[in-house]
Amino acid sequence: QVQLVESGGGLAQPGGSLRLSCVASGFTFSNYAMGWYRQAPGKERALVARISSGSSTRYADSIKGRFTIARDNAKNTLYLQMNSLKPEDTARYYCGKGYDASYDSGFDSWGQGTQVTVSS
Repeated sequence: QVQLVESGGGLAQPGGSLRLSCVASGFTFSNYAMGWYRQAPGKERALVARISSGSSTRYADSIKGRFTIARDNAKNTLYLQMNSLKPEDTARYYCGKGYDASYDSGFDSWGQGTQVTVSS
């Protein structure tokens, strides 16, 4: 059974940083693309960063240059380093598992999410 458990969210000031983690289990982590989604109140869930099994990455324009997605296959863990945070980054962030090794194939499982709030 696929399990994805996110952590690392919290309150940050504008311009600050947070690092999100997602521990995966129930599948061979290294074989699958992974991604980070976010959903703000009243908005649809949006894909912000994705990484293939080979560690190629792609980012949404809204976070490009500020966020970095990475994976540690030895630890079955996905990360999202978030720098230069803005109030508009406030959302619940979800980790997603890809259908296969490519980040273009879509995602089929998600965790429960972790809340990120950016406010002074």
